[in-house]
Amino acid sequence: MASYDVIIIGSGPGGYVCAIRCAQLGLKTACVEGRETLGGTCLNVGCIPSKALLHASHSLHEAEHNFAKMGLKGKAPSVDWKQMLAYKDDVIGQNTKGIEFLFKKNKVDWLKGWGSIPEAGNVKVGDEVHEAKNIIIASGSEASSVPGAEVEIDEKIVVTSTGALELGKVPKKMVVIGAGVIGLELGSVYARLGTEVTVVEYLDAITPGMDGEVQKVFQRTLKKQGLNFIMGAAVHTVDKTKTKAKVQYKLRKNDEEGSLEADVVLVATGRKPYTEGLGLDALGIELTKGGQIKIDDHWQTNVKGIYAIGDATPGPMLAHKAEDEGMAVAEVIAGKHGHVNYGVIPGVIYTHPEVSTVGETEESLKEQDRAYKVGKFSFMGNGRAKAVFAGDGFVKLLADAETDRILGAHIIGPAAGDLIHEVCVAMEFGASAQDLALTCHAHPTYSEAVREAALACGDGAIHA
Repeated sequence: MASYDVIIIGSGPGGYVCAIRCAQLGLKTACVEGRETLGGTCLNVGCIPSKALLHASHSLHEAEHNFAKMGLKGKAPSVDWKQMLAYKDDVIGQNTKGIEFLFKKNKVDWLKGWGSIPEAGNVKVGDEVHEAKNIIIASGSEASSVPGAEVEIDEKIVVTSTGALELGKVPKKMVVIGAGVIGLELGSVYARLGTEVTVVEYLDAITPGMDGEVQKVFQRTLKKQGLNFIMGAAVHTVDKTKTKAKVQYKLRKNDEEGSLEADVVLVATGRKPYTEGLGLDALGIELTKGGQIKIDDHWQTNVKGIYAIGDATPGPMLAHKAEDEGMAVAEVIAGKHGHVNYGVIPGVIYTHPEVSTVGETEESLKEQDRAYKVGKFSFMGNGRAKAVFAGDGFVKLLADAETDRILGAHIIGPAAGDLIHEVCVAMEFGASAQDLALTCHAHPTYSEAVREAALACGDGAIHA
């Protein structure tokens, strides 16, 4: 029986980062993983492979629509789907092997197999039981089903995001159920590859919880790119044959029924915590109504010595949220002060244009009855963006009406996923919009749009 200071169950972004940080802090550490490769859903069948396909399909779009404008003439490239998948798999391999290297470098033991917790202080992997002073559950999440509908997933015709990354061929028609991040990212990949994509969403707006103005502009932009939307529609059945599927839905506003035929149906209605087989019931670990593991301010469950982080716990299901929690809980166990600022966790949608958000929205501030001001700047006024055909979108900055402290930001446009972080840093330091406006930004860069939005919170933007 091996003995450790810490055993982490799950090697996704939360688990592997936590394991490395524990080892750096001098704790004898092991990480349990049943997949053949480390990295969890994110690196194997999620964030990383989808970004590879987004990049490949966007490159095709650039060649088809913008190369000739720049004087790059010739036959547009065709799609070699098999090679595109091989490129995606190579990207996955580089990343997962990188984590394996980091484990060896930091002397983290990989316990290969699926883990369970027979009792506090012990983790069972296969037939072996290992002792641990501290156990951290980082088991992640899995795709959830369509609410109120019986849908059989086969990962060939009716697929989750996992199957959508491994299709045998590019489909002619695809129905995406759910207009959240996963559905829109993968839907935009296939739309650029020539698929007729229809998104069916239960609510009246895409990307629930996002800034309302961003939602409208984002949906309009995606429509221009060829995505069709049926909003306010409840899917009640998905019937499947050997080669196709039929989606039947009912509009919430008038109960009008409709149906769509497709070669592939992507179920993208969110994710749920994956805790099956861990033995949480027998341990008496408390869960929320949604099946998430309840934790205290130090990420500890109601059972002493057992912690939980990431998608298995309450909060946004984001890889970087899990990473932050992984580092924080490692610090707590090592006797230091772990910290996660849940008010400054950015969200990004990696479509083109990208969409990013952090902090409060106008809607949330109105609900709180807080006085605020808005600074907004269009990328049409940004020289760099116009030079690369990326003038669509804007930066919106929200600041306190009295103190000028930055409360949130919402960006739709080029490199939005990178631009949001200067706002995150500013918010972490309690900066005002004026602080950001007075900071010199290099020209010509996309980041100037963030400064202009900050200027718009005061006397006004320069290039608007």
